[in-house]
Amino acid sequence: MAAPQSPPAASSRRRLIGLLLLLAVAVWLLFFPPRWWLNMTKPADLSDPGATGAALVAEYDCRRCHLIDGQGKVKGPSLAGVTERLDAVSLRLWLRDPSAVKGRTSMPNSHLSDSEIEALVAYLIATDAPEE
Repeated sequence: MAAPQSPPAASSRRRLIGLLLLLAVAVWLLFFPPRWWLNMTKPADLSDPGATGAALVAEYDCRRCHLIDGQGKVKGPSLAGVTERLDAVSLRLWLRDPSAVKGRTSMPNSHLSDSEIEALVAYLIATDAPEE
């Protein structure tokens, strides 16, 4: 029969379990963030979605792989005319989780919030719009 634990040992064990749980939640939020967490922690200003989208393209370095509005590289597909090739729903799905659309894609999941996705879509629509 095991001897009962002394109160200080039980207290330190509860504290350790609490810290481990906190660490597990932090790792989960960092590496597998749920949509509600992304929307809460990464809001994008949609008062001028095109300008916000342009800033996000620079922030996430999308031109490192894509040709966008005549600038960037062509490691990935050129995004010139992307809004003519894909409907808005498909484009949003690509931005939300690229590997869910194409399993072995080299496009990283940037864990974008819904407002960031809307801003990027608005920017891509604006870059594809015919110049007047």
